[in-house]
Amino acid sequence: MKLWAGLLKPGDWLLVLLGLALCVFSFPLAWRVGVAEKAIVRRGGEVFSELDLAHNRRIEVPGPLGITSIVVDRRRVRVAADPGPRQYCVRQGWLTRPGEIAVCAPNQVTVEIRGGAYDSLSY
Repeated sequence: MKLWAGLLKPGDWLLVLLGLALCVFSFPLAWRVGVAEKAIVRRGGEVFSELDLAHNRRIEVPGPLGITSIVVDRRRVRVAADPGPRQYCVRQGWLTRPGEIAVCAPNQVTVEIRGGAYDSLSY
């Protein structure tokens, strides 16, 4: 280790530090997923509604077990109530990033967030 470290000059160390700083500060920009724009609500696999996340609202989605209540508030969405026995989709909480999804399997209702940015999965 001391062999190559002794060959580096002060300018070389400055260049290494600048390169590391560039990597650290560009990391959040490279892994940004984009802004959530809308929520797609599906019932039985077919699109029931497309909700614009810019407008706060509540919708009721009928399913085989009963009514699933979905709430949009401050550019985020969640399943507020579901007649399913285990309540997994209700416990999931607020969905805020593109690609997140809540599945209420017993009632056949899903809520998915869509955004404007593309990633390797949506490409």
